[in-house]
Amino acid sequence: MAEVLAAILVLGGSGIALIAAIGMVRLPDAFLRMHAATKAGVLGAGLVLLGIAVADGGWGTWLRVGLILWFLLMTVPIASHALGRAAYVGGAPMAEATGLDELRGVLPRATAEQAGSPPRE
Repeated sequence: MAEVLAAILVLGGSGIALIAAIGMVRLPDAFLRMHAATKAGVLGAGLVLLGIAVADGGWGTWLRVGLILWFLLMTVPIASHALGRAAYVGGAPMAEATGLDELRGVLPRATAEQAGSPPRE
């Protein structure tokens, strides 16, 4: 029974990572791509790690998996926030699908020409 649950968890985590990889290729701007990568980093890797812990079953493995999951939950959102802020301040173009720019006037933002990007046609 543990092997079946472990396989389901690992396959579920791998499926989420695959969907996020497709999102990284298909999504139009850095902000949406970063969102896909963050979700995969936490949820996909978390499910794979839980599958490994279920398959092994030892307390040492559960402790390690718990520490790794805690580290992921503490660092991935912070890193994603820092990258998103740097992309915004650096002038990364926003797709229309991103929606309303709620940081306009709150944070300074470089233009595409200042950021070194070629002008859009």
